[in-house]
Amino acid sequence: MKLTGKAWKFGDSISTDLIAPGRYYHLRSNMPELVKHVLEDADPNFAKNMEPGDFVVGGNNFGLGSSREHAPLIIKMAGTNAVIAKSFARIFFRNAINVGLPAIECDTDKIDQGDELEVNLEAGKIINKTKGIELEFDPLPSVMTTILQDGGLAAHIAKHGDFKL
Repeated sequence: MKLTGKAWKFGDSISTDLIAPGRYYHLRSNMPELVKHVLEDADPNFAKNMEPGDFVVGGNNFGLGSSREHAPLIIKMAGTNAVIAKSFARIFFRNAINVGLPAIECDTDKIDQGDELEVNLEAGKIINKTKGIELEFDPLPSVMTTILQDGGLAAHIAKHGDFKL
């Protein structure tokens, strides 16, 4: 599975409150409206200017904070191909896979805002086309890749039944 798009670079410790600002908590029942505010406290231009297929690129501990399931969901609903970060908060990582959003752990120091990326999930490779370099990451376990290909955990269970991977 190859994904291509532009990098939106964020720093360390991007919390679920920066992803889905708490002042919009009441919009959880209107996800398309909540998507309009995704990451606005980290970058006010992200939701307005990102294009479908772009990547969210973070530093250490991406997604820390509360276990807001809607945080990775609105990143996905905005059209983001994947989140690439040095490390993830455990619950955010699991929620991302569950909603069908690839979460890739990789050293992101050589990725800058606006870089054009090509990500090969199966091979564990990121090609930074802007800089002409290749980065490696540990590919996701096959069980997680299957869940992503099926569109998330709920879609996977609907397709295969409980726990058939």
